[in-house]
Amino acid sequence: MSLSSKPDGVALAERLSSLGFGAAPIGNLYRKVNTEDAEAAVQAALQGGVRYFDTAPFYGFGLSEKRLGNILAEATDDAAERTDKIIISTKVGRCLKALAAADNSLRYGFVSEEAYEPYFDYSYDGVMQSFEASLQRLNLERIDVLLAHDLGEETHGPRSEEHLRQFFSGGYQAMRELKDTGRVSALGIGLNECAACEQIIREVDLDCILLAGRYSLLDQSAADKVFPLCAEKEICVILGGVFNSGILATGVRDQKDHFYNYAPASPEIMARVEKIEKVCSEYSVSLPTAALQFPFLNKHVASVLVGMANAEQVNQVLQYREKKIPSAFWQSLIREGLISEANDLQENLPKTMQEGAA
Repeated sequence: MSLSSKPDGVALAERLSSLGFGAAPIGNLYRKVNTEDAEAAVQAALQGGVRYFDTAPFYGFGLSEKRLGNILAEATDDAAERTDKIIISTKVGRCLKALAAADNSLRYGFVSEEAYEPYFDYSYDGVMQSFEASLQRLNLERIDVLLAHDLGEETHGPRSEEHLRQFFSGGYQAMRELKDTGRVSALGIGLNECAACEQIIREVDLDCILLAGRYSLLDQSAADKVFPLCAEKEICVILGGVFNSGILATGVRDQKDHFYNYAPASPEIMARVEKIEKVCSEYSVSLPTAALQFPFLNKHVASVLVGMANAEQVNQVLQYREKKIPSAFWQSLIREGLISEANDLQENLPKTMQEGAA
């Protein structure tokens, strides 16, 4: 339990900024990002009220953590101030092993000169070693939120159950120990599939989940079982992937390449996006504005992470967040069958959104 006597998931939800900074892009996701742009992105986020930053060893094979740690250290007066004002989450389960030489080709989605190779290890020792390495890269003595990274069948295929058993018997015990000794404040999972989410939530005690891509204008599957289960167990819900890897940011009208969940979009997805864009046009609402604000309408969602690589992207996302959208717009999407009435939608945006605070 937290010092506030509230369940740790509830206490975490109250501390998170409604908009979070996804630090995969500053780990050179798909393309090289220079240090100056990475610094400007984090600084712009801080100036815009963002206080929650998410990273992982896998992002740029340590580069994202190193950059984030250095930038945040320079942006705050001391470690105590950083710990008090900023929440950082990182992950375990996707570990790094040293290479003989750096390889700056596109590997696993990243263009990084860090001389490491990622591999999966959900064991007790793997989690402990990964955690200690993350502390060094982040320049921290403790971590706010520690997430088990990418468990589930969609990632591991036939080895999914093997990795889950390793996590339940070893990795989770390490995470529990880190929390019990005060080195971690909250435990959770970071993944992109609902079935694995449900299985893990029922098996072990968690404070939070970071679920990517499963609650958006195109995929609301998390609202069916995951959100109610989290509410029952007082688990904080953090969302990522609200643009579904790009198509809800670019739309389909003026773009040649359309990606949905990291793969070329199907004709069915393209048609659905076109319908959403039509409603957007009727109400003079941009597609990315609608895509970003939609998750905030759900009472179960505490924070939404967006990956950003430079100050221009941060400022654009901040504008998307603050744009006022009439309730009639959402009702129109419901009438068109583009938003399910089963979603636990609030009538108005949360107070933090209305006031422009993060």
